[in-house]
Amino acid sequence: MTGGTYTLCIELRRPATIEVGALGGHRFPAGAYAYTGSAFGSGGFSRVDRHYELAAGERDTRHWHVDYLLGHGDVSIRGDVRTPGADIECTVAAELPASPVRGFGASDCDCPSHLAYDEDGGRLRDRVSRAHRAADAPE
Repeated sequence: MTGGTYTLCIELRRPATIEVGALGGHRFPAGAYAYTGSAFGSGGFSRVDRHYELAAGERDTRHWHVDYLLGHGDVSIRGDVRTPGADIECTVAAELPASPVRGFGASDCDCPSHLAYDEDGGRLRDRVSRAHRAADAPE
């Protein structure tokens, strides 16, 4: 299976306070979110499929910070961007807007967060695509 770096494009239809595991309760404004992660284990990008299943209510188990957001009833995944074979998770996350939750998805690195927020989903999706292309471009 192929792995690499991915970013989920997420929509939260209404503002919500969500418990995010050890990070505790946080207020999330309505709008668009982008969660950047990596999938280099034996399952590769099947991790992304698991995220879709959780957001669709087909799974309940929460392992990662993003699982708590995806498990909320007002959340849906609006697509994803993948860069196979590239370990660019932190580089992509650094190019995206700030997150309402410090440390989200970044417990194993020094990044402020791997979750980005923007009121406008189209604008955020464009930034995600550009960040993946730029981070994977040969030097």
